[in-house]
This record gives sequence, structure tokens and C-alpha cells, in this order.
Amino acid sequence: MIIDGKKISGIIKEEVKEEAAELLKLGLKPTLAVVLVGLDPASMVYVKNKKLACSQTNIGSISYELPESTTEEELLSLIDNLNNDKSINGVLVQLPLPAHIDENKVILKIKPEKDVDCFHPVNVGLLQMGAGSLLPCTPAGIIELLKRSGIEISGKNCTVVGRSNIVGKPVASLLLKENATVTITHSKTKNLSEILQNADIIVAAIGKACFITREMVKEGAVIIDVGINRIGGKLYGDVDFEGLEGKASYITPVPGGVGPMTIAMLMKNCLNACKQQNNNI
Repeated sequence: MIIDGKKISGIIKEEVKEEAAELLKLGLKPTLAVVLVGLDPASMVYVKNKKLACSQTNIGSISYELPESTTEEELLSLIDNLNNDKSINGVLVQLPLPAHIDENKVILKIKPEKDVDCFHPVNVGLLQMGAGSLLPCTPAGIIELLKRSGIEISGKNCTVVGRSNIVGKPVASLLLKENATVTITHSKTKNLSEILQNADIIVAAIGKACFITREMVKEGAVIIDVGINRIGGKLYGDVDFEGLEGKASYITPVPGGVGPMTIAMLMKNCLNACKQQNNNI
């Protein structure tokens, strides 16, 4: 079965919209501030999609589109202002940043309670402890895809292919929280095929088009494909989607699988941040 990320993300956004409407009755409007530095085409598309999602979910949206010449000091000063603005619940600085700005300084500057990307070390630490109400968007979206498709996670062997700070490590933590047995593999892993053969659930997040093939997975495995690889104007995942037809029990397509979930979970984080900042209403 194909897991429809567009459909599931739509359901989550509708849930956020309804909850945000209830907060509006109490005089609270969850609001996200998005900061874009420079004119990176992909980043501009992401920011546009985030604005659209805000408009669909009763989330307020304020955007700051700054020139590439913006200094690190100017950006950090803006973040300070957003941190201190009680009407702003979430602060998101679109990455990557121009080379002259230190991304780590920017991530550390955002208050943890407004860090809706869940990149701040405090939120990363809470994630490792199985705590915290703000979760990394893509990994949290993966868990929702599994749960809302009726796929049991507890007790299953889950293999994560990739160890990035954005997907690989945090999704492993969330799977552990759901009582899975988790293996993290990466570019230095030996006998990857043998490890994948034991996996009930595979999360592929390595950035290599069609890398995981039919021969590498066992019958009935669940495949979550996080990869987005553009070749000749067409998008491919990290998994050979067509080759796995009839062998995987569930699989996410690219596009239309994990991608839409990331922004839906960002909206959920904005909602949760607003609640948290207002005494967990």
C-alpha cells in the first residue's frame, strides 16, 4: 500500500486549524515568524509553502526577507527582538544561511520555547530524554505517517539509513520512544543489505537516488523514503520505488510522502508553542 502523505498531512492541518480556532476564542493567535536571508531559490519555495500552510491553519505568519548582505550581528539582533515579542510563538530561520553567518550561533540564539524547528541543543536534549512538546518536523511527521496508517511500531525492528542531525538521529530517538528496536546505519556501515533484511520498518534518509533496491529488503517491510533527489527535472527518493512494488507492504512515494508532513508538523509545533507559552492552555 502507498502511504499518502498529502492526505495525512491535510488531516493534521485540519486538526491544527480547529485547535487554533479555539485558541482564537481565548484571544490567542499562534504566530510564526520566518526569516529568510538571501535569494536561494529552494529556500524561497519553502518559505512560500510555509506561509501558505499558516494561512490554511489559522496560524499567523510574519516573514522577514533579508538581503544576502545582512550581517550576522543584524540577524542575531532581529532574533533577539522576535524572542522578546510575546505575540510571536515560533521563530524559524530558513537554512542554509550565507557563508558569512554562523548557523550554530543562529540556532543557539533562538529561545528553546520558540524553536519550532527543534534544532536548539535544549530541545535536542529533551528529545533524547523522550520529553518536550516541540519535536523535529520531518521525524515527527514520519511517526505520524506510521501511526495513522495503522502500522505497529512497538517491538518492531527499525533500521534508519542515515545519521543526520535533521532526520537520522532524531527519528531514531522517536522510534525508540515508541518502543521499537532501532539500528542506525550510515556510509561506514558494513553489510548494509544484511542489516536491512532484518528490518520490519526502514527509514531511508541518505540522499542517494534509488539506493535501496528490492534485493536489500525483506518481504512485507514498511519503507519510509525521506530522500529528495532531482535528476533531469524529475524527483526520486532514496528507494527504488517501482522495484519494491509487490515486496514492501507499505511505502511512501516521492513526492507526496514525507514531504507534506514536514510543514504540517511545523504548524503543529507552532500551535504547541503557543499553548506552552500560555500556561499549557
